[in-house]
Amino acid sequence: MFLDLDISKTMRSGKREFHLQIKYASSNDCLVVLGPSGSGKSLLLQMIAGLLKPDSGYLKLAGRTLFDQQQGINLTPQQRQVAFLFQNYALFPHMSVRQNIAFSLRRGLFNPSSKITSKRVDYWLDNFGLEPVQHQRPHELSGGQRQRTALARALVTEPRALLLDEPFSALDPHLRAHMRKELRELQERLAVPLILITHDVEDVKAFPTTTLRLKDGSVDQQPEHVLLSAAAVL
Repeated sequence: MFLDLDISKTMRSGKREFHLQIKYASSNDCLVVLGPSGSGKSLLLQMIAGLLKPDSGYLKLAGRTLFDQQQGINLTPQQRQVAFLFQNYALFPHMSVRQNIAFSLRRGLFNPSSKITSKRVDYWLDNFGLEPVQHQRPHELSGGQRQRTALARALVTEPRALLLDEPFSALDPHLRAHMRKELRELQERLAVPLILITHDVEDVKAFPTTTLRLKDGSVDQQPEHVLLSAAAVL
């Protein structure tokens, strides 16, 4: 089983409360989580990554228990060995492409040298066609190059799974379609387990795989054709 969870979480802000209660299991190692803004998608991804602790329940990924409230298990983000790709990519603006990718391999407080040598960094530079821009900084890159740099930084540590938070939302429509195709081909070629959250039905169409649909903090049980039709007009 790739993903197996039964978790609950209550978020409070002033007098407002949001309750998330999800029970779900899937053996497919490429999962798209679909839902409108405020449905709980990002909360779910943060709990899988270990950035947010559920109030109760359990969470298993790729056969490992990441969280179990009854057993007192709550692995740190580092122990979970998953890579989290943020919506804005979170690249370091003062570092080159090579340094950004190498950063995930570093331990301690010091940034990697601009002349750092690493076969693993070289592999991902070549794999994503980033060698010609390896010494450029993020503001000098195209949207696609920034996304590939962020993906390379995530994958260089050989994570057990890749978690993506709305990875295409900041791109223009043409580049969005291109990067969907690139990411799908990458996942198929490298067989990297992947969980992608989105509010865009086009992302679901681009990844013909398992879809977990959320609404108001719980699994949406409506028929898929109804949900996809509704999502298309959001």
